[in-house]
Amino acid sequence: MTRPSSVPPPVTAVLDASSRWLPAHMAEVEQLLREAIAGHGETLGRDAASTLEAGGKRLRPMLVLLCAGPERSAGAVRAAAAIELIHMATLVHDDVLDEAPLRRGLPTVAATSGRDRAVATGDLLFSRAFALLADDGDARSVALLADASVALARGELAQRHDAFDLGIGEERYLGRCRLKTARLFECACLLGHDDDRLREFGAGVGLAFQLLDDVLDVSGPPERTGKARGTDLLDGTVTLPLIEAADDDPGIREVDLRALDAASAEALCDRIAATGALERVRARALAMVAEAKRSLERAGLEPEQQQLLALVADGVVQRYS
Repeated sequence: MTRPSSVPPPVTAVLDASSRWLPAHMAEVEQLLREAIAGHGETLGRDAASTLEAGGKRLRPMLVLLCAGPERSAGAVRAAAAIELIHMATLVHDDVLDEAPLRRGLPTVAATSGRDRAVATGDLLFSRAFALLADDGDARSVALLADASVALARGELAQRHDAFDLGIGEERYLGRCRLKTARLFECACLLGHDDDRLREFGAGVGLAFQLLDDVLDVSGPPERTGKARGTDLLDGTVTLPLIEAADDDPGIREVDLRALDAASAEALCDRIAATGALERVRARALAMVAEAKRSLERAGLEPEQQQLLALVADGVVQRYS
């Protein structure tokens, strides 16, 4: 299997531990992704292809396949490709909204092709995701993915509403994360296997993933994250490390996020780190992952599936350690 270049070692460990069935199925997903974005015009096709070729961790399709198990149907591969297309679409649209120059260390579609073409590219990816599921007439999977997509939109709107507001509290932040990140992880697990314990697992891992990603935005470095340190601060996105730090250093609440530039954002990152907030947020994410893994023990899965899903959860932690 040809693995996306940005897949971290903890996730490749899952592939290597799966008796070769998972790498083979992930290769089918990659092929289906290429087919899904082909044949839609040279301009859109080129922009969509650049998004696909940028790679990624492919955590969400991996979760679909692991929850479905090795004796999966072709429908599981289609669902896995569909959820990755939704994820790719949200990244392209996020980069438009954030005017982000880089994603995974590479120029974004918005930066290279402009806002209008980036919006159209994201729309193409969204539409192709649902077309894949419609081909099988899988109403349950369509409903799950549609519900998760609505949650993504609500989470994005909430984040935009909260931008630059240092009065945002922890519960509001966690609610946004559940909508914008955790729901798609939860959906991935349910696409593979209908079990509420897997819903709990996916939601817990997804929420921990977001917390750890927000820690990494503050800690950096750019060569690891593929974007400037403090990008969230520059966008006005108030995250848990910032909220936690302001509890210890109330003067942080007096900072004008709109006035930040790259240098002052990095200085604010140092100030946040000095409070110990990053360590506290990491500890909370670790506790979420531990609880998510306990939910696996109650799910009706084969031992290998449980082991591999636990490795995915551990890989999320190791990716950000």
